[in-house]
Amino acid sequence: MSNLDALTEALPRIGEGILITLELTAGGAVLAFVLALTLGTTARVRNLAIRGPARILIEFFRGTSLLVQIFWLFYVLPLLGYQLDPVFCGILALGLNYGAYGAEVVRGALNSVPKAQTEAAVALGFGPWQRLRRVLFPQAWALMIPPLANLLVHLLKGTAVASYITLQDLTFEIEKLRDSTGDTLFAFGIGLLIYFVIAYLLSLGMNLLEARAKHKLGRGPSLREVLRLAPDTSLDAVAGSARRKVAP
Repeated sequence: MSNLDALTEALPRIGEGILITLELTAGGAVLAFVLALTLGTTARVRNLAIRGPARILIEFFRGTSLLVQIFWLFYVLPLLGYQLDPVFCGILALGLNYGAYGAEVVRGALNSVPKAQTEAAVALGFGPWQRLRRVLFPQAWALMIPPLANLLVHLLKGTAVASYITLQDLTFEIEKLRDSTGDTLFAFGIGLLIYFVIAYLLSLGMNLLEARAKHKLGRGPSLREVLRLAPDTSLDAVAGSARRKVAP
């Protein structure tokens, strides 16, 4: 059987593997984002009783291997009487690991907002939650999107470890393709291209999200301008671009 014939026969299975990979990526990203926001904000609190546990969780999951974590959740917990579904186990491990990294991104972005912004919000009588929601987070959000986009791509690549816990994800199906063809270069070349396409689409989506966040702060073009195939040469567009360039 030729490589192309084997690939054609394996396409349905590879498609199913891609769906599993996307499910792990989406679920892990949502959990990681929630944990990043929670731990990243609580790690800035002055109260040690609140900040301490957040720092411990962040350092623990950043300081241990994703592979060890997923093995522990899938193979060790059953010894203690807790059996997790493989997909849930993969999402949980990915979310905990990358959520800890994301927490540092959130904390750093919030800390990078000029202190004068917080002082102005206090002068206006904003409470802590109002300051975070209406002043700090909108400005920090535009700063944290690029590093969060990098983490999202890393999370996608991290889903490959799910093949070790019986999940037939993209990596698992690529390995089966290699077994059927005996051609490592061909099989993993196909896998490389598929992972690249998915990662590139995720990066494009995050770039659009970043453009939207910056435009809300008056620091860049709108999504309509970004997505426009031809440059807008109208007088209003040129004037608006000039104003943005001279704005402090």
